[in-house]
Amino acid sequence: MEKIIALDADGVLLDYHAAYRQAWAEAFNELPSLKDRFAYWAMDRWDVRQLSGDELRQFRACFNEKFWSTIPALPGAVSACQQLVDAGYKLVCVSAIDTQFKYARLQNLISCQFPIDQVIATSNDATSMSPKAQALQALKPIAFVDDFAPYLNGVSNEIHAALILGEPNGSPNVGDNLQWADSQHTDLLAFSTWWLSEKHR
Repeated sequence: MEKIIALDADGVLLDYHAAYRQAWAEAFNELPSLKDRFAYWAMDRWDVRQLSGDELRQFRACFNEKFWSTIPALPGAVSACQQLVDAGYKLVCVSAIDTQFKYARLQNLISCQFPIDQVIATSNDATSMSPKAQALQALKPIAFVDDFAPYLNGVSNEIHAALILGEPNGSPNVGDNLQWADSQHTDLLAFSTWWLSEKHR
């Protein structure tokens, strides 16, 4: 059987923060400055205003096929994936993204040279348990890596749930939410190095 590791995209493989900033520039012709480099949410990270009405619709329109196919890779993420593939693992991206953008997400990963050829799209509703849990149950990976702790809720105990902590300010990765994580890491490269140590091979 294939040894599969499932990976989230935004915040694990891809730099959503940087893409959000570019989307704002496209919508309003202004590149927002950095407000809080330790902010978890993009709208808190950049010096941007609260949107509503026509402005909000204008901004949301920028989250299109082009947006979801051009997000830059996070530092070290491609190397981390290559390490895992070289060690014999198959990587699958499990992402809470609209189904219509599933192919754009795959093309994004390929253009960034990630050794990943499969994307599974799920909903993003984490009100009760992870919207990714059902897809992961069917995929049966050895491990699943995400940067949003609520998406680990409900994941089978047979799957190692790894949490990328990311920026701390406003992060949901605190308190009781941490109970769903089997391990915690600063980024994907830290996870891959730890996972491929003698203890976890």
